[in-house]
Amino acid sequence: MTDDPALSGRLLVAKNRLLDPNFHRAVVLVLDHGDEGAFGVVLNRPVPVDVDVVLPAWQEHVSTPATLFQGGPVGLDGAIGVVTAPPGAPLPTTVDRLVGPFSLVDLDSDPAALAGLVTGVRVFAGHSGWGAGQLEGELEEGSWYVLDAEPDDAVTRDPSTLWRRVLRRQGGDLAIVSTFAEDASLN
Repeated sequence: MTDDPALSGRLLVAKNRLLDPNFHRAVVLVLDHGDEGAFGVVLNRPVPVDVDVVLPAWQEHVSTPATLFQGGPVGLDGAIGVVTAPPGAPLPTTVDRLVGPFSLVDLDSDPAALAGLVTGVRVFAGHSGWGAGQLEGELEEGSWYVLDAEPDDAVTRDPSTLWRRVLRRQGGDLAIVSTFAEDASLN
């Protein structure tokens, strides 16, 4: 896929009208977007499984909470490692820099090689994916807010409040949206 600077490295924040339970109040980091589609991970879906259950070597290297996260409904039997690092920082060859502070790490590599080089590590089971034109259609129908990502969003210590915090930091109408009840029919 070719990078689209308009969406790669940005957040898709689910609007209350998005009824798909996979994305209810989801915050998705778009890792790649191009003519062939889009790929990202849901940042606020921790699962009650410690990383060491599937990747023991990574447990002490992942950001708190040190659990797996459900990155989306696609490929749940696979794991994706996302790291944050300052743009331009030297990284080992086991890291594939994507956009801004966001990179993918080879989870078969030695996690100790990242020590002191990255600011955070998160492991996702599965990912979110859209075919050619699919995400654009969802944007046209008003399912998502497209907002700027901050490095800490990908490795937040408190994923349960990420949806509200991202909206609140936008100010104005979106800060008001952040206070809406979880059940959209109550708004």
